[in-house]
Amino acid sequence: MKETITERIGRLRQCLMAQSLSAFIIPSTDPHSGEYVPDHWKTREWMSGFTGSAGTLVVTLDDAALWTDSRYFLQAADQLEGTGIRLMKDRLPDTPSIPAWLGEQLSPGSVVGIDGWVNTLAETQALEETLHNYCLRLRTDYDPIAGLWDGRPPLPGTPVTVQPLEYAGVPCRQKLDDIRRAITAQGAEGILLSTLDDIAWALNLRGNDVHCNPVFVSYLLITGHEAILYIHPEKLSADVRAYLAGEGVEVEDYGDLCEDLRNYPYVTLSLDPARTNAAVHQFVKTRAEVLLQPSPVPAMKAVKNEAEIRGFHAAMLRDGIAMVKFLKWLEEAVPQGHETEMSIDRKLYELRAEQPLFRGISFDTIAGYKEHGAIVHYEATPETDVPLAPEGLLLLDSGAQYQDGTTDITRTIALGETTEDEKRDYTLVLKGHIALARACFPQGTCGTQLDVLARADMWREGTNFLHGTGHGVGSYLNVHEGPHQIRMNHMPALLRPGMTVTNEPGIYRAGRYGIRTENTMLVVPFRTTEFGEFYAFEPLTLCPIDTRPIVRSMMDSAETAWLNAYHRMVYDKLAPHLDDAHREWLKEKTKAIDN
Repeated sequence: MKETITERIGRLRQCLMAQSLSAFIIPSTDPHSGEYVPDHWKTREWMSGFTGSAGTLVVTLDDAALWTDSRYFLQAADQLEGTGIRLMKDRLPDTPSIPAWLGEQLSPGSVVGIDGWVNTLAETQALEETLHNYCLRLRTDYDPIAGLWDGRPPLPGTPVTVQPLEYAGVPCRQKLDDIRRAITAQGAEGILLSTLDDIAWALNLRGNDVHCNPVFVSYLLITGHEAILYIHPEKLSADVRAYLAGEGVEVEDYGDLCEDLRNYPYVTLSLDPARTNAAVHQFVKTRAEVLLQPSPVPAMKAVKNEAEIRGFHAAMLRDGIAMVKFLKWLEEAVPQGHETEMSIDRKLYELRAEQPLFRGISFDTIAGYKEHGAIVHYEATPETDVPLAPEGLLLLDSGAQYQDGTTDITRTIALGETTEDEKRDYTLVLKGHIALARACFPQGTCGTQLDVLARADMWREGTNFLHGTGHGVGSYLNVHEGPHQIRMNHMPALLRPGMTVTNEPGIYRAGRYGIRTENTMLVVPFRTTEFGEFYAFEPLTLCPIDTRPIVRSMMDSAETAWLNAYHRMVYDKLAPHLDDAHREWLKEKTKAIDN
């Protein structure tokens, strides 16, 4: 493999020289700005041999480097060894940015290439401006990989299905009309949607083109008079075609988009620069006035309707049943030996798969035992898999796709004796989780304004976590959904009733352990006073939180009361669906604690 990577880079350099390019940047993205990328677009992985989910490869005529974050430092160092590709540890003080590195490597006036189809317009414009500061130019219309990748996987061809109205809640035709009204208010006659979850939501369709995400590769053009889905036609059955026709949606081949954009018949077209690739912009900008503005669809999708909320409750109930069965099994299995991070992942999948409407996992499970728990997005492999023993902490972050809802839950589980440090940190994380869960806040609040609640007790102890505290969750869609988030850096999207959001503070001690407690929550109305409307969070996740590592003296009475009330709710909702053995186990795990 190492020799093959070297050969591939050598052939890439020949292409660059033939095009008078001095460097080429290969990201981990696809034309639809997806978090998970179909095999067809795993170009960075194919060219570098690095299999992590995040990273950017930069190849010059005599050097190569790959930027990735701390989740993948060890993995990348191993996989890049012998390839001639340097590892750049992203976000560390001594690591240069890609433009700065290119500025040192290249002569003034050199041309840097990117594939405009897999870079958003916003990213491309920012890169172009930054490279200009180093006297470098950017070219976006050349893709050398198309001629280099022999045996490249084809575009996915999995069939598309209709999401029943009982789960979707609002007909496709009504959603399209709502989008038309929104873009008219923005001054646009049409909008092109590129992000796959936005398209799936708008059309009440689902697919299986992308790992963990029930979406399908496509574009959707919406104007005041028509809606056109650009997709490979073989993905649509006669029934789905009839459904789309009934909703007023035309179907064109995925490859016809460019020509249709060249002939766009209206004066204005709205494109979201953060969600549309640079190549699409090039095709349309000479024909119509392009309005670069945020798409209204993510905010519309983020507020769940009544049917979607019912679906979330039903999905969380089934997921909670699976989690209780798993946790009871885990408690009994670990002392017997033979269980590993990967084997418990398989067991949890089996138990979820027994539940009605299960459609797969919502992301790759993170099962990190002891020091592996400190790697925030750890994923066990045959090389890293370790056996579990009746001691220390296991961090388990997992989720499922059910046809009526998507789940995301993290529990940190004491497999046996825990240290005083582990107990203290576990309690700090729980206090942060409870503080955010108990929040009441006025209309007009964004997630950044609440983020401190999850961190305040940690900060007083000199600890912190660097990831976000919460993200939206799709309705049988992507597990990471915006535009709202709860995090330290400013995210202006306001929290509104009907939005789902996770609550997942953590503490990570490198080489020792990691702790995270996560529930998915629903924003709900709380009360109206002379000062306006106030909102609160309703926990959707139904699963006991391990009370064994809690330092009771660190908890105040309000925190203990919240935990006891949450556990009463978990027991009351799950117990009727469990057999006697699991019901008794759950009763013990949800019994009230005191200070």
